[in-house]
Amino acid sequence: MPHIISSVAPGSLGMELGLRPGDKLLRLNGEAVLDVIDYQHLIAGDRLSVEFERDGELQEVSCEKEEWEELGVQFEGNLLATRLCANHCIFCFVDQMHPGCRESLYVKDDDWRMSLMMGNFITLTNVPDRELERIIRRQASPLYISVHATNPQLRAFLLGNPNGAKLMGQLTRLRDAGLQYHLQVVLCPGYNDGEELCRTIEECAALHPAALSLAVVPVGLTGYREGLTPLRCPTAEEAQEILRTIRRYQKKFYKLYGTRFVYAADELYLLAGQPFPKAESYEDFAQIENGVGMYAQLEEEFLLALEDAAPLERERDLALACGVSIAPRMEALLRAHPIEKLHVRVLGVPNVFFGGQVNVTGLLTGACLRAGLQGLRAEELLLSECMFRAGTHSFLDDTTAEQLAEALRLPIRIVPSGGEELLLALLGQGGELI
Repeated sequence: MPHIISSVAPGSLGMELGLRPGDKLLRLNGEAVLDVIDYQHLIAGDRLSVEFERDGELQEVSCEKEEWEELGVQFEGNLLATRLCANHCIFCFVDQMHPGCRESLYVKDDDWRMSLMMGNFITLTNVPDRELERIIRRQASPLYISVHATNPQLRAFLLGNPNGAKLMGQLTRLRDAGLQYHLQVVLCPGYNDGEELCRTIEECAALHPAALSLAVVPVGLTGYREGLTPLRCPTAEEAQEILRTIRRYQKKFYKLYGTRFVYAADELYLLAGQPFPKAESYEDFAQIENGVGMYAQLEEEFLLALEDAAPLERERDLALACGVSIAPRMEALLRAHPIEKLHVRVLGVPNVFFGGQVNVTGLLTGACLRAGLQGLRAEELLLSECMFRAGTHSFLDDTTAEQLAEALRLPIRIVPSGGEELLLALLGQGGELI
């Protein structure tokens, strides 16, 4: 499929080669360009051949270049049309979405290219053998892959897709080709816990060092599950047993491989009522975006920053709103390390938007905060940036921080992720004040 050039940057390599808007890119170095992965891979060498069509005529230009040098062209549309999910997972969060949200929140994607570029988890069920070969040819690594179970029949059931049974063969092919991947299990009690979880952990670890890490994350359940497969979150006792299993395997793998390999999401420690491990237990925090080690990293960064913090010159009376599940830990952290003249109330806000058993900070919406914080009086309200759509002031329900600030009649400070950033925001030196 040709890609139409929309612009050529002045002084760029593309301009030197004589490319113009309207030219149709056909091949780079003799290979067809399917998408942005092909494009970035093929322009990365020290020599470049560009085949294109102009006014119905085929043309070719070539040059030597620096490996890092970009072509400097833009295309009409983009080179990455989203690939949709072919699964019908029994735990799919999109199927549990609150009605009436913006359309993009109901799109189910399952795109290995976004896994490579953004760290999105994928299942590989929509990747045929030919596409898997392209992944290998392009050396797309590391990928982030949802396992859920290595038992083929169980995985096919959990994903609602018979292609789910092919995973171990796919992972083996990727390993044999020198590619690496991070893995995850969304744990659904009664389905992929107990002996099945042990099997999954052992068979994933057997793929090390191609398999870099495995995260175990409890299923997230909203209040919108009518007509869906009955599921529940782990009980405290079940979460405790899962953590015992993970700790046992961590000791084994650390001796075998020099890495703990398998990690529990923070939510499992909260469900179990157990303290979080120290930061060093998470090694390189490989799955922090998956909720694994977030609190440990925040605490470590907070305490390091606190050592060099300048004293406050005046009293500050703040409120910090977060999810119900993490609120007691945040309150304990701030109480254990008081800062003179700083007064902070930590407020766990129930999730009235999603309902069910959704208690995490990142899924709080403007509606939740407005309902849970009416009448609040404080100098500022601190909110984590994880509540907002990336690069915006909009919550998942499209309420904006400005609208919430007006409704609550409170200044809002949006706090970047991280312990040092939290401390700076508490001191009035960081974040974005609305």
